[in-house]
Amino acid sequence: MLTLLNLLSAVTLLIWGTHIVRTGILRVYGSNLRHVIAHNMSRRWLAFVAGIMVTAMVQSSNATAMLVTSFVGQGLMALTPALATMLGADVGTALMARVLTLDLSWLSPLLIFLGVIFFLSRKQTRVGQMGRVSIGLGLIILALQLIVEAAAPITQAQGVKVIFASLTGDILLDALVGALFAMVSYSSLAAVLLTATLAGASVISLPVAIGLVIGANIGSGILAFLSTSMQNAAGRQVALGSLLYKLIGLLLIIPVLDPLVHWIDSLDFSPQEMVIGFHLLYNTVRCLILLPSVGPMARLCAWLLPERPDINGTAKPRHLDSTALVTPSLALANAARETLRIGDLVDSMLEAMLDVLRGKQTAVTQEMRRLTDDVEALYSAIKLYLAQMPREDLSEQDSRRWAETIELAINLKLSSDLIERMLRKVQQQKTSQRRSFSEVGLEELAGLHSQLIANLRLGLSVFLSADPESARQLLREKRRFRAQERRLAHAHVSRLNRKIVQSIETSSLHLELIADMRRLNSLFCSSAYAVLGTSDTGALAVDDMTDITHSP
Repeated sequence: MLTLLNLLSAVTLLIWGTHIVRTGILRVYGSNLRHVIAHNMSRRWLAFVAGIMVTAMVQSSNATAMLVTSFVGQGLMALTPALATMLGADVGTALMARVLTLDLSWLSPLLIFLGVIFFLSRKQTRVGQMGRVSIGLGLIILALQLIVEAAAPITQAQGVKVIFASLTGDILLDALVGALFAMVSYSSLAAVLLTATLAGASVISLPVAIGLVIGANIGSGILAFLSTSMQNAAGRQVALGSLLYKLIGLLLIIPVLDPLVHWIDSLDFSPQEMVIGFHLLYNTVRCLILLPSVGPMARLCAWLLPERPDINGTAKPRHLDSTALVTPSLALANAARETLRIGDLVDSMLEAMLDVLRGKQTAVTQEMRRLTDDVEALYSAIKLYLAQMPREDLSEQDSRRWAETIELAINLKLSSDLIERMLRKVQQQKTSQRRSFSEVGLEELAGLHSQLIANLRLGLSVFLSADPESARQLLREKRRFRAQERRLAHAHVSRLNRKIVQSIETSSLHLELIADMRRLNSLFCSSAYAVLGTSDTGALAVDDMTDITHSP
């Protein structure tokens, strides 16, 4: 019983070490890996190589699957290059299995020792996170040694020999057992290493070991597909394609299995080396053969898992992938993209407001109510998504971006509420009191409205680019809007003095709308302060500096 517990703890340590390496690499180089994947999509061969590189860095094809399915689900990557990347990930994990089975026993204590020193002394820095990666690599190597040591007594147990004696080389049965191994251990790498250990102890024959390795690959595909169950159809299509490719590999190898086993058995290698070598050879050949078929496979997956239309009419988040929360840079980028969607909705609400002012619409339409509900739904989703991020793991730059994102989301939500109230005021004036603006007053409001839309779009651009010069321009536009708002208020009072009837009737509403537009403008321009708060503001004029020090 103790021996079995030692084996299970060693496998668990392997899984934990892989998790530490994956999260450490993603936290430090997550955005870089994102660019590696996203910028190598022009050709399937480049996508294939990108999959190998990323998987070699994060030590896990499941981690690469998490990144790729996230990108496809957000619309950042097409399905065809995503499938090519997943094929590369299968080759990458086989390569790393071969590297990690080398005699690296001397390296494990060194990596753990140095990793702990750097992680504890500089925890919140990039060096500290690389120390975390070093600890994970040391634990992986240590776990592999413990697996071999713990499995040795088990392989000599009579009961274990009887159990594995029931595996007589039936490829389908062996593949099923191998898939179960991978799913129970949550790692195809652990399943392959355990299989190699059993083969080295002569507990299982080489044909059985090969079947278990093929099944371990299928098990990792099933795990990846199950992990995407909460994603949209686009993300699940990637995992489905990867799983289908692993099943096709099983069908392709069945006709050539016997001659292949005889050839491998004739080589002058140990059983462990034969199993690991087959794992690498099988994944490489399978993926190279299937790489030209990624186009038809993408169409098949899209047919099997079609996108389903939203039936309740409320906007759903497109970019808030929960699997990216362990990678702050990716999670913040997702939240920023979703926040920009709210900005687009507010832009649409502003466009509709002009029609109401001009009398083309006499009521707050169903479309406007839908836009307001969509803003509310996306704002709530972003707020909850950012709340789930581990703040203690954020760097100083990521913490600033977190604050900027939540602040902009709040401001846009307040803006949508304010726009809806403005429209209801206009509706009440035009329908219940049968009053309308004078032509001059209407044109003044329309001009201010046009300036407001321009400032909203510039504010969103400043949030996205964090460009100091654009932020200064936004503050200049804010000051210009304030001057224009004061001028129009004075012009309206002048019309009252001339006793223009329409101006008198709509005076209260006219001044309220101008004040509401000023509030909207302040909300739209707030993103400039976050940028200039951490940048050189010396190039600003004196008036610009006054704006900054009197932020709304």
